[in-house]
Amino acid sequence: MPGQVRPARVALVGVHGFGTHHLRNLERLQSAGVVELVAVADPQPPARGSVPDSAAIFPGLTDLLAATPDLELIIVATPIQTHAPLGLAALSTDADLYLEKPPVATLADFTTLCDAAEASGRSVQIGFQSLGSHALQAIEELLASGAIGTLQGISATGRWVRDRAYYKRSRWAGKRSIDGVDVVDGVATNPLAHAVATALRIAGARTTADVASVETDLYRANDIESDDTSVIRIRTAAGLRVTCALTICATESVEPYVTLQGSKGKAVFHYTEDRLTVSTASSETEQVFGRDDLTENLLAHRREGKELISPLLDSGAFMLVLEAIRTAPLPALIDGGYVHWEGDGDAAHAVVVGIEEALERATTEHSTFSELGLPWARPAHETAS
Repeated sequence: MPGQVRPARVALVGVHGFGTHHLRNLERLQSAGVVELVAVADPQPPARGSVPDSAAIFPGLTDLLAATPDLELIIVATPIQTHAPLGLAALSTDADLYLEKPPVATLADFTTLCDAAEASGRSVQIGFQSLGSHALQAIEELLASGAIGTLQGISATGRWVRDRAYYKRSRWAGKRSIDGVDVVDGVATNPLAHAVATALRIAGARTTADVASVETDLYRANDIESDDTSVIRIRTAAGLRVTCALTICATESVEPYVTLQGSKGKAVFHYTEDRLTVSTASSETEQVFGRDDLTENLLAHRREGKELISPLLDSGAFMLVLEAIRTAPLPALIDGGYVHWEGDGDAAHAVVVGIEEALERATTEHSTFSELGLPWARPAHETAS
């Protein structure tokens, strides 16, 4: 970074799972002289060679903080149910906080975390990496230009495959709660959470005040507690419909996308690829954009006052979705007659029969699975904000 005198002192909490992504990114930033990874914490020791020799290793954040002064940034990439206590502990220091998505497991914890951040004066970035895409600015300009006409609705479509091993990778995988502690590990809150968050950002729904209602239609084909196939239908305070149709029980994995439905055309944003396709009666264009790294953005915010890309308060709209899922009736088990399994053993994965067509209809018509009359569906559950 221009004008930077010394690397920022960084600690990483959680070095496995998505923590490995942060390790790779921090290695890149350390090589560039932007950061120094001075400490990591994880009850399971890191793989040999994955952490710089100069970084101290601790079993937990408490020990790390007691032995590591003058931190500027703490990154938390741990299981969902640990985000609230670890985030609060990080905010008791002078360091800013990068907290992986989802921020926390309940709306009450979100309020507590927001209050703590405000009281501490620390900044909090939430790890919705897709929000760093430069395509989002292009989408704003597209809508302002009227190229696709009046925006009539937004949808998010996610079709991924997750096998039995996915749910055996950790104790909390596929759980709504563990020992009375909320986890809320569902398709919309974890694997395809970026689809929901990106659709909400494009819709202008950032804070809790930006959402009028949330309807949930939750199902499971796997032998789990949480949902793996769901429709989430949101109405923003401005009256815009946002429908998210998501599954990890597809025939094959396809890059997820957000669709903007306009009166004169449509735009499709494949957010994992930063690829935007705009279609009207007269033309179709496609462009791939760059992306800002959220860790670098948070450091620039701390040192130069640059605007945060994914600040804590702007996760409020997403947290209303998570809360609606948390408090909804248990996900309904899809009748086995509508599910078939592909593969063997832990590599086997469930496929909901006809799910691709069902997702397409749900997003095009802004309908729940039950409204589509699918034989395995039930009435949706609505929660006002």
